[in-house]
Amino acid sequence: MALREQFTASLKEAMKSGDKLRLSTIRLITSSLKDREIEARGSGKEVGEDDILALLQKMVKQRQESLKIYEEAGRTDLAEQERGEIAVITTFLPQQMDEAEVSAAIDAAIAATGAAGIKDMGKVMAFLKEAHAGKMDFGKASAAIKAKLA
Repeated sequence: MALREQFTASLKEAMKSGDKLRLSTIRLITSSLKDREIEARGSGKEVGEDDILALLQKMVKQRQESLKIYEEAGRTDLAEQERGEIAVITTFLPQQMDEAEVSAAIDAAIAATGAAGIKDMGKVMAFLKEAHAGKMDFGKASAAIKAKLA
């Protein structure tokens, strides 16, 4: 099932069950997606599944940053809200790769692109983003790539 269809089905399900947190979070997702589509329409591009996955990952990262701030400030009520939103958003993301899988994917990408040094890092990242969109934290992968190419 396509992600857009999953959002619609989950939205209906949350309405029927009265799950307010899930309902509001899915509405946030669809709102962000519509904003992204409007932005893309202006440049003549179309929003694909990879773009939606990137949007969801960005939303999770934003909430993780907010969660950290709320916990440091002692705002447990807001921290719980963020945890709940993260849980809902991650249900739409594919299973994340563990460290061993990420390392193996990086090794395969280095071999496939013929990367020899740091200057080839962009090629490796592009290869990984195309092959593993939504399944890998590219911030952490970037550091691992840099270490392997150094």
